[in-house]
Amino acid sequence: MDHKNTRDLIQAHQSIRKFKDTEVSENIVTNLVESARWAPTSHHVQAYTIIRVRDREKRNAISEVAANQKYVRESPLFLVFVADWHKHVITSEKMNADYQLEETENVLVGAVDVALAAENVLLTARSYGLGGVMIGGVRNDLHRVADVLELPKHTFPVMGLCLGYPDQDPGQKPRFPKPMILHEDRYEADRYHEGLDEYERVTSEYYDKRTNGKKTDGWGANMVNYLGNPRRQHVTTFLKDQGFTLK
Repeated sequence: MDHKNTRDLIQAHQSIRKFKDTEVSENIVTNLVESARWAPTSHHVQAYTIIRVRDREKRNAISEVAANQKYVRESPLFLVFVADWHKHVITSEKMNADYQLEETENVLVGAVDVALAAENVLLTARSYGLGGVMIGGVRNDLHRVADVLELPKHTFPVMGLCLGYPDQDPGQKPRFPKPMILHEDRYEADRYHEGLDEYERVTSEYYDKRTNGKKTDGWGANMVNYLGNPRRQHVTTFLKDQGFTLK
């Protein structure tokens, strides 16, 4: 294994939202799914399903849900990652066994399984020279997405993933520095005040440069806006409708 190439691939991440008009070969798609299959999974439950969306009407509908992001419509390959306990229900029923899927823990396990599989897919895609962007906007209207994709109970969409050959080079968005990520033996909260001030300056400069001065807010200002309003309040209702009562 070439550890340097793997490390460089991971550390060169950037979100790609504009793609060349070039199809992704079926051989690559097969290998993307293989990488998802071998992602870590809690208790071997494999609580996820991947739906490849080709139908134009379905793509358009999901794009509308995801704030009309055009790359959902236009990317050569679009996948939706679904947390999926439906197959476990089928297994339990086949074996005449009870099942307990209402707990919040199962929502977390499904979401984590999805995230691990999706990251494996994205990294594998990038090893082929593809680029992509995760689409959390599928959660803007979970009932509609579930209807479009004909999802059964005990499932819920977590994210979409647009993939294709990049037609842009947007650069990397600054991340938190190591001292704000790695703590020793305890949560070292006292280090954050100075670190956040510096990070605000760095991210403000990044947005200023990237947008030619149209946007100058740093990370903190963006987070204040993000956290200052209720977000996707329907999610709890949807999960309960799907059989997760969040005990």
